[in-house]
Amino acid sequence: MNSRQMFLDQLRAGLRGLPRHVIDDIVSEYETHFDEGHAAGRSDGDIAAALGDPVRLARELRAETGLRRWEDERSLTNALGAVVGVFGLAAVDLLVVLPVLTTLAALDLAFFVTGITICLVGSLLLPLAVVHLGPDFGGDWLQGLLVSLGLASGGASLMALCVLFTVGMALLHKWRESGFTA
Repeated sequence: MNSRQMFLDQLRAGLRGLPRHVIDDIVSEYETHFDEGHAAGRSDGDIAAALGDPVRLARELRAETGLRRWEDERSLTNALGAVVGVFGLAAVDLLVVLPVLTTLAALDLAFFVTGITICLVGSLLLPLAVVHLGPDFGGDWLQGLLVSLGLASGGASLMALCVLFTVGMALLHKWRESGFTA
């Protein structure tokens, strides 16, 4: 089975439960995407990859269809259908994405706090190393000074890496939300 047929079958399966004419219209629209891609010289695999995950796409289309039905005819049934569709889409995202993001955020925060602690320890030991009142590093005051500077700069470097990671993740999210795919 080729990529086109697999994509369309998964999309159709994900849309099950919607009215038949709605499913046919949506699938026809995506068949057109494949036809236009072929005309441009692209392969089925490239087109399917550019369109994204058909299962997720079906969830989004179901939620969008529910909202459209509610906008067209404001009834309790259509409102409940729209709410269930949107919450269903959000719940799957929360169950899959939220634990991963929470873990990454917790690790980033833990490393950042560790960097702050190391930087503060190094900074507090620095004046003590100059007057040779700090812990004995087995050498003279210069060795104590270098160890203190190393701790302070190492902690600052760890904090900088955490900030770069956080900014990078935010930019990656913004890039993905703008519609660009890897």
